[in-house]
Amino acid sequence: MLTDILYSIPADQKSREAIIGGLLLRYPFLTRETIGESRCARPIDLLCIGNRKDAVLLSGGFHGMEWITSILLLKFLDKLCMSIESGKGMYGVMLSPILNRRGLAMVPCVNPDGAEIQIHGSEAAGAYSSLVERISHGDTLHWQANAAGVDINHNFDAGWEQLHRLEAECGITSPSPTRYGGEYPESEPESRALASICRAGRFSHVLAFHTQGEEIYYGYGSCTDERMKKQAAALSRVSGYRLSEPEGLACGGGFKDWFCQYMKKSGFTIEAGKGTNPLPLTDVETIYPQLEELMTLSLIL
Repeated sequence: MLTDILYSIPADQKSREAIIGGLLLRYPFLTRETIGESRCARPIDLLCIGNRKDAVLLSGGFHGMEWITSILLLKFLDKLCMSIESGKGMYGVMLSPILNRRGLAMVPCVNPDGAEIQIHGSEAAGAYSSLVERISHGDTLHWQANAAGVDINHNFDAGWEQLHRLEAECGITSPSPTRYGGEYPESEPESRALASICRAGRFSHVLAFHTQGEEIYYGYGSCTDERMKKQAAALSRVSGYRLSEPEGLACGGGFKDWFCQYMKKSGFTIEAGKGTNPLPLTDVETIYPQLEELMTLSLIL
């Protein structure tokens, strides 16, 4: 694996590039493409191994202050690549033949502007810095939105209208550090980029990583079937995370919800770790072992 130092640095664009660049140099079977750009023109990376026509999608970094999920995903990708190179497998499973049939796709950071803003402050928002400074009152510690003040995980077209009404009832009617779903579904380039690659029909199921709570959400409304329930139970069993259902402003508008509703396939939200967001970097040491087998299992569900 790459040096652990790279996984002990906040996951801004520079550190993600250092990790991804190192992986691409070492493992020729790993590929990268850009599926879109953020409001501030930062690239949104898609990393792939194996069959591109039928793949599992792992995604993270939806919220600025949850950039630790990018570290967890990239650390798993590193471990997986090393396993493939060595031919030793993971958890007794030889993954190369599996990935030839169903590949792995990964978007480590859906919201790169949000991560930069949370880590480096409002100046990282470029043309949107004045907006970020104003609505954050100069404190970006708990920043979740993109540079335009839209919560990416409230910006997908699944129960968006109902969620938008709930936001208004809570006084959230304009750009905000968190929970503002935008003017309309997929108003943001980040959500459009993710939805567009899913509409191409290449993913069998998706996992969206957030923090915190050690919980797994699955399905969405009437789209939840017995297969999803069994898959969720398997993910819960290997991770120790409990199955749960979101409430209030956490219902609808999310990527997992949209994927289940419009793709008619399985989707899971993994609430990694436990504590108060933003989780400290030191938590990677305890969270990653909880999730490594879960992510491995997700490839063969």
